[in-house]
Amino acid sequence: MRRTLTTLGIGLSLLGSTVISTPAQAEGEITVAPLATVSAAQEIARFWLADGAANLKNATPYAVQTEVQGERVSIPVSPDTKPGSVAPVAGPAEPKGKMPTSTGKVFFIGGDGQPHWCTGTALQSQYRNLVATAGHCVYDIERSDATLGKWVFVPGYTAGTTPWGLYVGKQSFAHFDFSTSQNYDRDFAFVNVYNGVVSPSPDVLTNTGRLVDNVGGQGFAWNQPTDSMMDVFGYPAGPNPDGRRPYTGENLEWSTGPISTMTLSGLPDDLFLGVESPFTGEGSLGSSWLYKYSSDYRAGYLNGITISVADTNGDGRYDTGVSPYFDGAVSVIYRAATMAWTGSIA
Repeated sequence: MRRTLTTLGIGLSLLGSTVISTPAQAEGEITVAPLATVSAAQEIARFWLADGAANLKNATPYAVQTEVQGERVSIPVSPDTKPGSVAPVAGPAEPKGKMPTSTGKVFFIGGDGQPHWCTGTALQSQYRNLVATAGHCVYDIERSDATLGKWVFVPGYTAGTTPWGLYVGKQSFAHFDFSTSQNYDRDFAFVNVYNGVVSPSPDVLTNTGRLVDNVGGQGFAWNQPTDSMMDVFGYPAGPNPDGRRPYTGENLEWSTGPISTMTLSGLPDDLFLGVESPFTGEGSLGSSWLYKYSSDYRAGYLNGITISVADTNGDGRYDTGVSPYFDGAVSVIYRAATMAWTGSIA
């Protein structure tokens, strides 16, 4: 049984309303991109699950736009709307632990024709079918105006297993400025996924139900303070600048650190946040930044998403994750994505 965490301290401590107002110009800021019809989704699921999920196991961490140069600074933020939030839904009681069951890997075919993965997170939504990740883990920034192929989400992924099934993406919601102009301060995407499936025998797909019903869903928050602590969850796998590889990408990792505003030399856009985190870039793209995370309920509020990492002190090790600032414009796109129905492919 799932329950919305409206009575937790994490819910009561957030400022603002759960009602999202839509500015008149907001509709023109949303890009909706189709990813797969039902028949195409069936073939995509078989592609990833065939031969003991060989293509999932053989996928490599996405290595596009993983590093930037920059520094954490103290620049005040002027919110475009009042702060607000949408409460999370707690995940299953099992397995025991403190890690969110809503986090997993998104898999896709890159512009090089090979299978790759980023990190993704299930979010609360009206139809329990929403995943958040970095925009360039959905849109192919190396090929203009194209989405990445065969896009799926596997929550709780570990070593080729699909403990709650595999969820094929139906459509993506993103900011117009990123999908058309690659403005990285809008480098985020929300993907509606079909019901999960498993394959008990070759060419057979069995329905496992809706995503958030199975794994819970993180809440969502916007225009929150930029001087708080943040918990980051992802699957880092790549090397540090000094060549060391502290992570394998096989297991979900957790880091906690303060956030601040950030200036970047490689991505000259409006406003970014930095979080103190040792995650390397490859694999951690799309990692969730959870505000007011409760390890007892394994739930919090998505308030950022890793789009790149930085070594701010030049010691050869990454120390900062980078995210767009989640303002009212992000909340409008989130709200639009929450109202899209998907259904089953099995």
